[in-house]
Amino acid sequence: MTWTIFVHLLATPAWLRLPPAERDTIAAECLAEALVDDRVTMRFYDAEAFSGAASDIAVFETSDMLAYYFTMERLRNTPLISAPYFEVVSITPALENGFRLFQQAEAGA
Repeated sequence: MTWTIFVHLLATPAWLRLPPAERDTIAAECLAEALVDDRVTMRFYDAEAFSGAASDIAVFETSDMLAYYFTMERLRNTPLISAPYFEVVSITPALENGFRLFQQAEAGA
């Protein structure tokens, strides 16, 4: 079973004041430190043009929620979150087509 976790982030003024090249360096270093478990993948989306609540959305996928949890612990300890350059607005875990998994389980019961 694959979990998808949507992490809504808000860039802080401290992040926005940095030159783009410095942002890229910080992000690459922090993500390399946090994303060390190949059971967890992440995609990153810009949302600032479409939302006032979140400027960015990190989308994690994993079949192991403990691996995801450890990834988030490592990420929290990096400057991306601890400086803070980003604030975590909300975290929404989800199962793709979870209702189908439920229906299949119920049918087999």
